[in-house]
Amino acid sequence: MTQVTIKAADGGSFSAYVAQPTSHPAPGLVVIQEIFGVNKVMRDLCDHYASLGYVAICPDLFWRIEPGIDITDKTEEEWNKAFSLFQAFDQDTGVQDIQATIAFLREYEACNGKVGTVGFCLGGKLAYLAATRTDADASVGYYGVGIEQALDEAAKITRPLMLHIATEDQFCPPEAQKAIHARLDGHDQVTLHDYQGQDHAFAREGGAHYDRASADLADQRSLAFFKSAIG
Repeated sequence: MTQVTIKAADGGSFSAYVAQPTSHPAPGLVVIQEIFGVNKVMRDLCDHYASLGYVAICPDLFWRIEPGIDITDKTEEEWNKAFSLFQAFDQDTGVQDIQATIAFLREYEACNGKVGTVGFCLGGKLAYLAATRTDADASVGYYGVGIEQALDEAAKITRPLMLHIATEDQFCPPEAQKAIHARLDGHDQVTLHDYQGQDHAFAREGGAHYDRASADLADQRSLAFFKSAIG
């Protein structure tokens, strides 16, 4: 587990947390943050994926606003901070930083050159955009916020994409879910999974809506997906 520095395409640089498997070279995963920054939840996810044989890297996507954000979902003050960061965040440059991270990881000594992305919440939408705008080999999005606003990009998806949808997600209401299914059901590169009765962030361990059974099922599906797509 270490910190690395990645050069941004438009100048400047940002940090990223990296966890490596015991055996490498190995396929890589870009773990895309929620609105709470590169916090313990994200670092633990990287460690989890590393334990399963992936080089996992979580870039600091808020670096242009405030580098080093590491907050939780436990207090109102932190939620207010997180939403302010979300509102100030430019998703287009965020996707560019994800592409820079993918390129960095492909050349990283522990990586075999195959790279997928997996994102949660804000990162869930960015994982979708990674499938439409980057050269990621495969992408997985958990309860992405705002995917329905970018469905006109679906024609650009040429590599495998999996989306986990919580049917009771307060940030992805029924009409948004309906639009996502209408556009992506039947797409030969896209797999959608609905989690009945689950709310946003059902896979965030320790979160208010955490559901172990659904989180474990989504994890199993994601890992099988990545095993097939990138090894």
